[in-house]
Amino acid sequence: MIFSQDAGVLLFSYGTLQDKAVQLANFGRELAGRPDSMPGYMQTLIAIDDPDVVATSGKTHHPIVQPSSNLADEVSGTVFEITAQELAAADAYEVADYKRVSVALKSGLQAWVYVRA
Repeated sequence: MIFSQDAGVLLFSYGTLQDKAVQLANFGRELAGRPDSMPGYMQTLIAIDDPDVVATSGKTHHPIVQPSSNLADEVSGTVFEITAQELAAADAYEVADYKRVSVALKSGLQAWVYVRA
């Protein structure tokens, strides 16, 4: 799969947005993506209090990332090409603990990702 920067919106997921059930609930389709990683970030878990998000993901704790002082740290995940409407749906799914930022992935692609707010 080859992505072009002008064909859609790129979204990097390291967590529940990679799950088929979460994709179907939020986007109405299963997304196709490819492995990538986000250098300079570290991953931990946070408790999710939103019952709708827990019901969709089936998980009470979700991964969350933040910048790391260790340059060797990187977070693996999947980069997806989605529509602007699907990006808005992803924004609605994520709880207030997350904010959306643009990052450079290890592949050189620029993508949106949700990080610790």
